[in-house]
Amino acid sequence: MKVYFSDPQFDYQLLRLLGATPDGGADIGECLTTAQRITEGDFESWYSEWLKTAQRLNALADAALKAGHTVSAREAYLRASSYYRSAEFYLHGNPDDPRIQSTYDASIACFRQYNALSTHRATAVEIPYEDTTLPGYFYAVPDTQGTRRPTLIAQTGFDGTQEELLGTALAAVRRGYHCLTFEGPGQGRVIRKQGRPFRPDWEKVVTPVVDYLLTRPDVDPAKIALYGLSFGGYLAPRAAAFEHRLAAVIANGGVFRLFDQHSVPPDTTVEETTEWARSQPDAFNAQMEQAMQANTTLRWGIQHGMYVFQAASPAEYWLKGVEYTLEGLAERITSPTLVIDSENDRSFPGQPQQLYQTLTCPKTFLLFTADEGAGEHCQVGAGLLSAARIFDWLDETLKP
Repeated sequence: MKVYFSDPQFDYQLLRLLGATPDGGADIGECLTTAQRITEGDFESWYSEWLKTAQRLNALADAALKAGHTVSAREAYLRASSYYRSAEFYLHGNPDDPRIQSTYDASIACFRQYNALSTHRATAVEIPYEDTTLPGYFYAVPDTQGTRRPTLIAQTGFDGTQEELLGTALAAVRRGYHCLTFEGPGQGRVIRKQGRPFRPDWEKVVTPVVDYLLTRPDVDPAKIALYGLSFGGYLAPRAAAFEHRLAAVIANGGVFRLFDQHSVPPDTTVEETTEWARSQPDAFNAQMEQAMQANTTLRWGIQHGMYVFQAASPAEYWLKGVEYTLEGLAERITSPTLVIDSENDRSFPGQPQQLYQTLTCPKTFLLFTADEGAGEHCQVGAGLLSAARIFDWLDETLKP
């Protein structure tokens, strides 16, 4: 689905931002006029133009708050948070770029201002994890009067932040589910502030999150579901292979392994590429650097991958990434699992089907199509339709 840019990576990220509109995370005119100022494929142009829009909305929000217009302030803070997050998106080619921290901080500050002004605000929580904590937001169904309710754990994937999961959380609450969003290693605050990269054994991350929920008197311990978005479609099933207290698992879209045959040239294999990266890292790096100059998606993917995996080179990133596989593990999942695919998904083509076919637990396969406007990766731009089908499945799965 083309929106504005000829560059598919920039166009997808624009659609992703537009997809936040139903829940107030963006406004169409603001997004399109910003896009018109951006030079195709230029990461610096992307940063500077989204930053200008974010700062303008931030100033409008501050002025509205000072004047006592709390609704206007709340709405502007949320959009500013989204635009700051978008501005920061392509900065990770230099992990020491100070703009990563300052822009991320501005995004979080605006989201917290939005939340503080919200009628039904989320509660920021710190989840015990090893020798530190993981950040989360607990979105409670209002007026529950201590009733234990089903609860959705929602996690992002390769490049998102938990603030971006606001739409999912609100959709859950509207349907009577509490929702806990969180960030683990490699994500959001945990990589930017705590310096912890992704780890393949994601059950070591999710189990403490489940432990935390079981301490809450408002959570039904028999009805905890786990939702993984994008690369979270690997992380959630990986956790569920070991964490059997989950009543349901949702992989949107399903990911069997981070790197597969679609990640390498057609005349080679994943195994051959891995051996090349291991035995000739300099040659591997040189070829990747050359390919990155001609492909915005590849350039961003490798730069960001190196950042969130704390890899010093493309070869090191590849060698770390091949460890992320559900081979021999998917069969261990016992929870009912929803595997989702999108017709035009270019991120992990064919992998939802592979995951679905490997599962031996109760399972459902759900395909979103381009004709219904939901054919892009994670159904960006069709969040309401996506939420309707996902939560309808969850309702049916968890009902007595």
